[in-house]
Amino acid sequence: MTPKNKSLTLKPFSLHHLNDIWQDGFSNENPEWTKWNAPYFNDYTPYNTFSDFKQSSVADYLMSTSCKSICLDEKAVGMVSKNWIDEATRWLEVGIVIYNPEYWHGEIGTKVLKMWTNEIFKQHPEVEHIGLTTWSGNPRMMHLAEKIGYTKEAQIRKVRYFQGVYYDSVKYGVLREAWEKLHRNL
Repeated sequence: MTPKNKSLTLKPFSLHHLNDIWQDGFSNENPEWTKWNAPYFNDYTPYNTFSDFKQSSVADYLMSTSCKSICLDEKAVGMVSKNWIDEATRWLEVGIVIYNPEYWHGEIGTKVLKMWTNEIFKQHPEVEHIGLTTWSGNPRMMHLAEKIGYTKEAQIRKVRYFQGVYYDSVKYGVLREAWEKLHRNL
């Protein structure tokens, strides 16, 4: 459950939210979230100061219209994103990261991904499909996608090599019609 008496919202990033994310997600040498969010890219960079972080390409991306902060009351604990694979053909994917493991088991991810999917379908009435890509080394994300109504659409075998093991890339998607049928009351 969401921590008691805390409101869960999606908000455009502010400097305050960016600072929260830097503290929870980008100020340590080896944060837990980097072991689950595409670690095979090996592209994580810690930032010693908030000033350095807010001048980074990561901060630029978070502050863009492609992202929103996941807020418990006013504290940002993560982010959701949307990225066009091909805007001309109306193909986009979403993502979610909760940086502080303290919030990984409270249904926050479930609630937020539902909210975000609903918001994307409302913002983009022309879009009929929303995708989400993860890897077989992240069973929590696979479970989350299926739990809220995304369907596994592809599993590309052994294309993510990490720490001596091959993993699969796993693609999920949901059609507007199926989403609306499952979540009429959102």
